[in-house]
Amino acid sequence: MNRRHLSSFASLFVGLTLLAPLALRAQAPPDFSKVEIKTTKLADNFYVLEGQGGAIGVLPGPDGVFMVDSQFAPLSEKIAAAIKQISDKPIKFMVNTHVHGDHTGGNENFGKMGVTILARPELRNRLEHPSPGANGQPGVPTPPAGLPVITYDAPLTLQLNGEEIHLIPAQKAHTDGDTFVQFVKANVIMTGDFYRSIQFPNIDRTNGGSLPGLIAALDAVIKTAGPATKIVPGHGPVVDVAAVKAHRDMVIAIRDKVAKLVKEGKTQEQVVAAKPTADYDAKVQQPGTTADRFVGQLYAELKK
Repeated sequence: MNRRHLSSFASLFVGLTLLAPLALRAQAPPDFSKVEIKTTKLADNFYVLEGQGGAIGVLPGPDGVFMVDSQFAPLSEKIAAAIKQISDKPIKFMVNTHVHGDHTGGNENFGKMGVTILARPELRNRLEHPSPGANGQPGVPTPPAGLPVITYDAPLTLQLNGEEIHLIPAQKAHTDGDTFVQFVKANVIMTGDFYRSIQFPNIDRTNGGSLPGLIAALDAVIKTAGPATKIVPGHGPVVDVAAVKAHRDMVIAIRDKVAKLVKEGKTQEQVVAAKPTADYDAKVQQPGTTADRFVGQLYAELKK
């Protein structure tokens, strides 16, 4: 090896050595011991809890507490304690908006507390038979206590605590087991992760998500909501229906740009490099790598 090559190798080695701690930190799990649960009253009888992961909805009342999603397992005690500050009644029911662990990780803990879990049958199946991890390792099935015991294929209505709750399936959107939840009296809709008010969309094709389903789900929320409806995304600030319309229009505009490039025979790398999200990058909170991920997902959907 000559001196020039040796120098290059040394520089590369030093660079990798400096980057290694950063990579390890990026992959490190969150420190759940430091997570605090924030409670926000969104309507007369409706609350949103924020911690680490997706938004949690809480409807208290004399019939018992109704929850939307459970976040990560290590946070269950903190979440239960936060709910106890809202209501001294037991948690009776919980619906999962989709399968991901930041929304379902606490299921087993709450199931053992006697909470009845509801979800789409596709979601239950994916909890029982999870997809392999990104590293190819097999997924860990959810124990029976964390599985939904009531499943539904069509919209389901619950009458609880003076509220009318609609569980509305969103077919093959973010995943193949999505549900959005409408609280009629409170005038609140919780979407789960097929709508986020931060980042670009995530079509989780591994777990059955699809582009047509994503757009159809956004259209369904727009049709269901009124001008004063508070829409709670899976992640990000609460918004109104106008924000969801803008998000839907953005998805369609980027889809059309990617479709044109696919039709021209561009590779996925070329499509990503063309930056079809450029008109929206400054308008999206925390775009980061989610722009390239979304473009890659659009390419895969349109190429098929």
